[in-house]
Amino acid sequence: MLNFDRDRFLAIQSGALALAGPIHAAIGAALAGGAKNIFFLGTGGAAILMQPAALMLQRRSGFPAFMEIAAELVASGHHALGRDSIVVIPSLSGTTKESVATLDYCRERGATVIALVGHSDTPLGLKADHAFVNFAEDDTSSESFYLQSLLVALSVMAHRSEFPGYDGTVAELATLPQHLLAAKRAFEPEAERLAEAFRTEPYHIITAAGGSWAEAWYYGMCILEEMQWIRTRPVHAADFFHGTLELVEKGVSVIVFKGEDAYRPLTDRVEKFVRDFTDKVTVLDTARFAMPGVSAETRALVSPVVLATILERLSAHLEVKRNHPLTTRRYYKKVSY
Repeated sequence: MLNFDRDRFLAIQSGALALAGPIHAAIGAALAGGAKNIFFLGTGGAAILMQPAALMLQRRSGFPAFMEIAAELVASGHHALGRDSIVVIPSLSGTTKESVATLDYCRERGATVIALVGHSDTPLGLKADHAFVNFAEDDTSSESFYLQSLLVALSVMAHRSEFPGYDGTVAELATLPQHLLAAKRAFEPEAERLAEAFRTEPYHIITAAGGSWAEAWYYGMCILEEMQWIRTRPVHAADFFHGTLELVEKGVSVIVFKGEDAYRPLTDRVEKFVRDFTDKVTVLDTARFAMPGVSAETRALVSPVVLATILERLSAHLEVKRNHPLTTRRYYKKVSY
């Protein structure tokens, strides 16, 4: 595979899953201490990657879960944030200034802060009540954050007797790194083909639903826009027919991300429509990748992880075909803002 380190990838994703026990213990201690809600707070892409976990709790648990824009919360406050709150903050560097400000704000209000970081000797790693460290880099961090935040959500539900299959699910997740590696290998030829097709494409409409919506939003904003300077229009599949459909015509690229959760029919509807009006439709469907031993329920939970892992292959080929390294920036961390 192009520019890919197999051993590094497996070590990072296995490292994320190895945090299952410590995360479970920390969540158990917080709940035993009287925690009454949980906030998922972060900045930029790392925050987006926690959305599937927050969505799971909001729709399957009786434990109040909030997914907030951290900068807005710090600016305005939140009536539910306080001593009875668990706050989860991800930051690969552990130094993201907005996330550090959020941590300080939440600690001042007595919340229990869990940091998910790539380095321990950082402001977030040092200041959090619980810092879970798993080294990663940009090309491996998406899966890592998806998995760590999923473990947080599963632990909350398990401690509340809302997810009786917790042990079995964690055991299935332990096999995921090898399945992700197999998915990358299977997708590699298509990744190169799509990179060639997308090389000069001016913009893409990207759509998804459910847990996979986070990956559509993330890939459009944090990869294609930030790292490739390609204009995108991420739109939730449920909103596609309330405005964005009018942009669809011959020659317009539409990318449909399909997961395996209950929200799949929303993307089926978009796919059916766009095939009638544009000749550039790309469907990335996690159901095509075999994962022996992984149940349908767990497959639904990890659909965004699978999408992230195959899209990394597309990114690897895009930077070569467009002669635009993924590390190239004009403004990010280069000018004051």
